Amino acid sequence: MKFSVEQVRADFPVLNREVNGQPLVYLDSAASAQKPEAVIGAEAEFYRHGYAAVHRGIHTLKRGSHRADGSRAVSRRPPSLTPGRRRKWCSSAAPPRVSTWCQQLGKRQRRRRDNIIISEMEHHANIVPWQMLCGPRRG
Repeated sequence: MKFSVEQVRADFPVLNREVNGQPLVYLDSAASAQKPEAVIGAEAEFYRHGYAAVHRGIHTLKRGSHRADGSRAVSRRPPSLTPGRRRKWCSSAAPPRVSTWCQQLGKRQRRRRDNIIISEMEHHANIVPWQMLCGPRRG
């Protein structure tokens, strides 16, 4: 299956606009990430029909607790590192995703002589997980 930039862009409403005549590209995901339409829709539905404190009541609006528990169960599962297998994986921000992905990579696939290369432009939150993966060798 071929990766389609257009298909990914279509999932994110904010990327369906132009800036200075060019398609918008958003690369500042270290502190905040754009949300796909499915997330925006689910949040809007929750705010309209089910907004209540999670795990704080036995009333009708408690269904938000079930959704929160379900989403936490899904997000606890690590991403698939099986070659050729695709999986979407969501978390609140990039640092937890990178950290978990590095841990899984280190446990399953990293070999002694492997090199990890990152750019000088990386945010600190993206450098530390890779340093930890390298261990005492420090990359």
